[in-house]
Amino acid sequence: MQQIATSADIGSLIRAERKRQGFTQTELAGLCGVGLTFLSNLENGKQTAELGKTLNVLTMLGIDLFAERRG
Repeated sequence: MQQIATSADIGSLIRAERKRQGFTQTELAGLCGVGLTFLSNLENGKQTAELGKTLNVLTMLGIDLFAERRG
C-alpha cells in the first residue's frame, strides 16, 4: 500500500500503473473519457479540482482508494 499525501503522489501512481499496464497516455485518456491534457497534467502532479475525472482514471486502472483516520 502506498501513502498518498500530494497531487504529485497521485500522478506518480497513475503514471507507473499506466506504464505497467502498457497504455499510452492517449489510449488511457480515451478509455477514461478524459482529455490528453488533463491526463498529462494529472500525471505531472498539477493540482486539479476535477476529482470526478481523477477517480475515473484510478478506477480504470484498478486502483482503489482507502481513507484512514489519523489519531
